[in-house]
Amino acid sequence: MLIAEVIRRQRESLGWSQDDLAKAVGVSGRQVRRWEAGDVEPGFQIAVALAKALQITLEELAGEDTHRADMTGDWWACWQTWKDGQEVINPHQVHIRQHGDLAEIVAVTRGTTLEEGGYLWRGELRLWDNEILMGWYAASEAAVRSKGVMFLVLHQHGIHATGRWVGLSYDGPLVTGWAALARSEEGVLAVMDDLKAQGGPTS
Repeated sequence: MLIAEVIRRQRESLGWSQDDLAKAVGVSGRQVRRWEAGDVEPGFQIAVALAKALQITLEELAGEDTHRADMTGDWWACWQTWKDGQEVINPHQVHIRQHGDLAEIVAVTRGTTLEEGGYLWRGELRLWDNEILMGWYAASEAAVRSKGVMFLVLHQHGIHATGRWVGLSYDGPLVTGWAALARSEEGVLAVMDDLKAQGGPTS
């Protein structure tokens, strides 16, 4: 892919105008328009700043195929949790927006009601070596204290991820449970069933 196309596509995926990108890099809007038209290519020092602003690597800016898993889109998450000593399996919808190795994740449904322990949350996951997702989560509702960390193993074809979460529960104690991501509710529940049956992440 040409540098011009990489710049345009990544800028648009970030929801930025050409002037937004120009400001982030420290150049004029006219310069960004020239890059995207393919009239000129950025020099090395500007390319470093450009890649950083676009949240991609220099290799990706140059149009190289890095074969990085793309997690952007709608997913289902499922956490194994407990309330009043009883296990709760909580599938809910999340949206992931990936920029390079960093994926922002936002819960769009609770799965269970607030009274039953469900809450909206957000977090970040970093993709390591195209197979490990590590990151944090925090409740996005002011009345909920829950926050913690996630460690997930990404399936080799990127169809699901399995692992564990560890965090502070709504009433204080440190708790943990299995965690899964998949593209559908049926898929994430099946993955969670496998996790519980096998006692660990599935490949």
